[in-house]
Amino acid sequence: MPETPETPQTPEPLRSPTLEHRTLLWLVVAFTVAFVFVIGPLAGAVLWALFLAIVFWPMHQRCKRLVHRPSVAALLTLLSIVVIVIVPLALVSASVVEEASALYQKIRSGELQPAQYLQQVLDALPAWVRSVLQRFGLNDIPALSHRTGDLLSRSSQFLTTRLLGIGQNTLNFVVSFFIMLYVLYFLLRDGSELGRHIHRAVPLQPHQTRQLLQQFVTVVRATVKGNVVVALIQGALGGLAFWVLGLPGVALWGAFMALLSLLPAVGAALVWGPVALYKLFTGELVGGIGLIVWGVLVIGLVDNVLRPVLVGRDTRMPDYLVLVATVGGIGLFGLNGFVIGPVIAAMFLVCWNLLTEVREQTPGSPGSPGPDRSAG
Repeated sequence: MPETPETPQTPEPLRSPTLEHRTLLWLVVAFTVAFVFVIGPLAGAVLWALFLAIVFWPMHQRCKRLVHRPSVAALLTLLSIVVIVIVPLALVSASVVEEASALYQKIRSGELQPAQYLQQVLDALPAWVRSVLQRFGLNDIPALSHRTGDLLSRSSQFLTTRLLGIGQNTLNFVVSFFIMLYVLYFLLRDGSELGRHIHRAVPLQPHQTRQLLQQFVTVVRATVKGNVVVALIQGALGGLAFWVLGLPGVALWGAFMALLSLLPAVGAALVWGPVALYKLFTGELVGGIGLIVWGVLVIGLVDNVLRPVLVGRDTRMPDYLVLVATVGGIGLFGLNGFVIGPVIAAMFLVCWNLLTEVREQTPGSPGSPGPDRSAG
């Protein structure tokens, strides 16, 4: 008796591999976005824990070789970070807050009068310069002094209440600080395992994933280790110059110079430059010329000398891109943006480079090698 052919089974639409893969992908995207919203209020603490873990990872590796226990090595590295970074930063911040509060009170009480300094500068200018300023309405001392005083007041108040987490933000600052330390400990302890999980989970070719992760780590180290250290040194050198000249608020102006030093092509000259010009216009030639020489030859060259040593020349992006990314990052993410902005710019570049490589290797795409027609 002949066998009857088996009837082919109709595939079930709800068990389609394509549908299952798409459903899984949408679930991953949905819950990833939800998780980002959940940790959003603490994003700064988590990001800084990640940044510090990347920067101090070589130190953690040396600690692991000494104690051979990941948990103890992570604890030692964490304590080292607290002693090397956090304690000095807290002491400097306290001094800056104190001087910013004193400056704010002097401006409000009238003890510090910007109009007097502006009038001295205008009186020292040549007549033709004063006539040019008069055409543009820049010789109105009351208006200029009001603007200058308002700018100084807002800057001092910003440093006192918002930038350093004082006043109403104290509780949030303390909570974020301890969460950062807590996350930092586990990132140090389990960083290697987390890196392997990320490497396996990213849906890219292994060499592409490796290039993305390496670029991310490189830019974070370059930005934190290079930009922050250079900014702190430039701020300290600027504060030292102000201390030698006997100017008040040395820590405050040093902090301003350190913050402005985070911006390439702008730098601390926006602080020490006007002070040097004021010294020159008011007849203090020695102080003015000395400050200009110190600013150009010492403060200005710190970036060119130290940054290649701390960062390495191969990791630097174009200065114009760093400037745009840093300013845009600060405007969008606040103070954390001076790291986030360059990281996003670097990821933007490496993603486009990877896409270009894939297109060049795809047959028929522009720039790819054509088919070999010599055969046959």
